[in-house]
Amino acid sequence: MNNLKNIQSPIINYINMTPKEKAVELVHKFGMENQYYERAKQCALIAVDEIIESIPKEPSIYTVQRIGSIMFWVEVKQEIEKL
Repeated sequence: MNNLKNIQSPIINYINMTPKEKAVELVHKFGMENQYYERAKQCALIAVDEIIESIPKEPSIYTVQRIGSIMFWVEVKQEIEKL
């Protein structure tokens, strides 16, 4: 159980990516073919909405990290919409 520090959550796995890079990565994961590009964008938007919803909203000692996570994923959503 001491290996928990090696587990990467999708909520915090963005440390080395910009919101735009994460947006492109998500859309490509849902479908790279041109004919399915718009559907891939919609799937990526749904995934980002689910991630945002999964971030705890109640007050905690991790408020700064939580706000940072929410802000990052909101920016990812905006970048997906621009693609």
